Amino acid sequence: MMNLFGVMELSGSAMGAQRQRAEVVAANLANAETTRTDEGGPYRRKQVVFGSRGPQFRYELASRQLGAPRGIEVRAVVDDPASPIVRYQPGHPDADSQGFVAYPNVNPITEMVDLMSASRSYEANAAAITAAKQMISQSLDILR
Repeated sequence: MMNLFGVMELSGSAMGAQRQRAEVVAANLANAETTRTDEGGPYRRKQVVFGSRGPQFRYELASRQLGAPRGIEVRAVVDDPASPIVRYQPGHPDADSQGFVAYPNVNPITEMVDLMSASRSYEANAAAITAAKQMISQSLDILR
């Protein structure tokens, strides 16, 4: 069983993770047409990898003390392994010898769906924190 403060901690960590996810999506959208980066080649779409905070499940299983997750964290921001999109544009400054330009594999529709998902998750966690605060307040009112 998780106490109300644990709910607030869990939801707060999830809100932070979703905020970072939204920032990554915004960076993807901003660089959707970037054909040249400092690393060379087109921008690589980024993805967020989430994980639970605290001890890993296998260690908790070994100690036989299974507990509630201690929160969510962003484990890594990784490059999407998908190949770039190649377009024939011989007049483009970044065209290769055959006239092809490599563009990032960023689909604005996919990014907007990810952004909406992050926003809805953030809102759901904010609602959970509000509900926990109301329960704490009502508990204090009962004690008066």
